Amino acid sequence: MINRWLRSYSPTRAAGDLSAALVVVIMLVPQGLAYAQLAGVPPQTGLYASILPLVAYALFGSSSTLAVGPVAVTSLMTAAALAQLTPVGSPEYAVLAGWLALLSGVMLFVAGMLRLGFIANLMSDSVVVGFISGASVLIVLGQLKSLFGMQGGGHTALEIMRSLYAERASVNMTTTIVGSAALGMLVICQYRLGALLVKLKLSVERANLVVKLAPLFIVVVATTVSAMGNLHADHGLAVVGPISAALPAFGLRALKPDELSALLMPALTIGLIGFVGSVSTAQSLGFRRHERIAPNDELRGLGAANIAAALSGGFPVTGGLSRSIVNYNAGAQTPIAGIYAALLMACVLLTLTGWFAPLPTTVLAATIIVPAISLIDLSRLAHAWRCARSDAWALIGTALGVIVCGVEIGIAVGIAISIGNVLWQVSRPHIAKLGRVPGTEQYLNVDRAEVETNPAVLILRIDENIFFANVRAVEDRILAALTEHPAVADLVLDLSAVNFIDYTALERLIELNRNLRGNGLTLHLARVKGPVMDRLARSDLLNELSGQVFRFVHEALTTLKR
Repeated sequence: MINRWLRSYSPTRAAGDLSAALVVVIMLVPQGLAYAQLAGVPPQTGLYASILPLVAYALFGSSSTLAVGPVAVTSLMTAAALAQLTPVGSPEYAVLAGWLALLSGVMLFVAGMLRLGFIANLMSDSVVVGFISGASVLIVLGQLKSLFGMQGGGHTALEIMRSLYAERASVNMTTTIVGSAALGMLVICQYRLGALLVKLKLSVERANLVVKLAPLFIVVVATTVSAMGNLHADHGLAVVGPISAALPAFGLRALKPDELSALLMPALTIGLIGFVGSVSTAQSLGFRRHERIAPNDELRGLGAANIAAALSGGFPVTGGLSRSIVNYNAGAQTPIAGIYAALLMACVLLTLTGWFAPLPTTVLAATIIVPAISLIDLSRLAHAWRCARSDAWALIGTALGVIVCGVEIGIAVGIAISIGNVLWQVSRPHIAKLGRVPGTEQYLNVDRAEVETNPAVLILRIDENIFFANVRAVEDRILAALTEHPAVADLVLDLSAVNFIDYTALERLIELNRNLRGNGLTLHLARVKGPVMDRLARSDLLNELSGQVFRFVHEALTTLKR
C-alpha cells in the first residue's frame, strides 16, 4: 500500500507529513501515558504502543490520515479482560496485555487475508454508539480513584461506586486539588477555548488544533509544579515515576493453554470493536478527500499494528478519532506521516522520559475523563428515539449492559437486542393493499394515495423476503385480507419487493394456492424478480400457476378484465 504513496511523493507532501507527525506526537505522549494507566500497564508501555504500530499500519492500511495507537475504549477492555486473570501491575499482567494485542492482531490480519471486511457492517451503529457511551461512563467512574488519590477499583459501575465509598477516607487533598484544577482547565479548553480563539480571529482549523494540544500544555504545567514543589515526597501526590529510557525489547514468552483460552474471546471482541470504530473514522476522513477506504486493507493494517504492538512491549491499539482528526487538520498527506511520528516518538522515548517522572497521575486521569465524557453521545440516542425506537432500545440496552454488567456482557446484550430487532421486523412483514392511480398503470398503497379498486380483485404487495421465519405471518395476513373482502374472486400478489424465497415458503405458497382454489379463488403473481422466478421454476408452484404469472400488476388486471 505504501508503495503507491511513495511513487507520488513530493517535498510538499513530505513537509505536510512531517508537520502532522510532530503535532500527533505532541498529542500522543500524554495520551500514551494516560491510556497505559487506564489499561493497568506500566506508563512506558503506552509509549511503546505508539511507535511500531504506526509503522505497521502505514505499510498495510488504506487511510492516509488514520492515527493508530492506544485509545480509551480498547484500554478499558484490556483492563477488564486482564484484571480477572492476574493482579494489575504485576509483570504477568503486562505479558498478558501483549498476548491480547497479538491474538487480536492475528485475528484481524487473517480476517483481512480472507477478505472479511464486510464484518464492519454486522454490528449496527446503535450497538457501537451504545457500547462506547457505556464504556465512557465506566472510564469516567474508574478514573475518579486516581483523580482523588484513592485505591478503588471494579469492572461495573456498582463495583466502582462501592469501592470508592469504602475508600473515601483515603482521599488525598493535594491530589484532589491538582486533579480538580487540571480537570477544570481541560473542560474550559474543551468547550470554551475554541470559540474564544475564533473570536480572536484565529481560523477554525487552527483553533481546533490548539484545543487538541491543550492537554499537553496542562501536563507540562502540572509536571513543573509537581517537581518544583516536591509534591510527591512532601504531600503524597501520586506521580508516574521513573520511565525506562530505552527502546522496547522484542518477543513474548510462551502462553499456557488456560491463559490462551481465557484471552481468545476478549481478543476477538477488542479486535471487532476497534476495527468498526477505526473504519468509521477512516471513512469519515477519507470522504473529505474523496479517498477510498478498503475494509480488507484496514483489517490487515490494524492486525499488523496490533502484532507490532505485542512484539514491542505494547498492548492493543486501534485508530483514534481525536488523533486522526488532528493528523488530518495538521496536514498529513500520506501514511508516511505515521512513520515520521514513530521516529519522533522513539526519540522522545530515548531522550525525554526522565522529564515525565514527576507527572501527577491525577492529571492523567483528568486527561482521560474529559474526552471520555465527550464520547457519551446523547444526541445520537435522541435522534434514534425519533427515527427508530428499536435502534434506540438497542443503544440503551448496550449502554446499560456495559455500565451494569461490564464490557463483554454489554456487547452481548447489544448484539442480542439487534438480532432480536431484525427477527422481529422480518417476522412481521409489511403487506400493502394496492389500487390503481386513476388514468395510469401505477398501483399504490390504498392507505397512502387516492386510488381505484376492484371489489372482485384483491392486490397485495409483500414488502419483505419470504422464508421460514415469516411465511406463516404472510399467510395469516393474506387470509385476513381475504376475510375483509368476501367478494374477491382473484388474488394478485405483487412480489416486486421479494428478493428471496426459501423451500419452506414455497411449500406454504403451494398449499395456499390449493386452499384458495378449493374455495373458488384464483391466485396470481405479478412482478416476480429473476432469482425468485428461478426458485419458482424448480418447484411445483409455477406449474400449478400456469398462465397466472404476470410481468406487471396492470397486465394482470387487464387480463382478468378480458
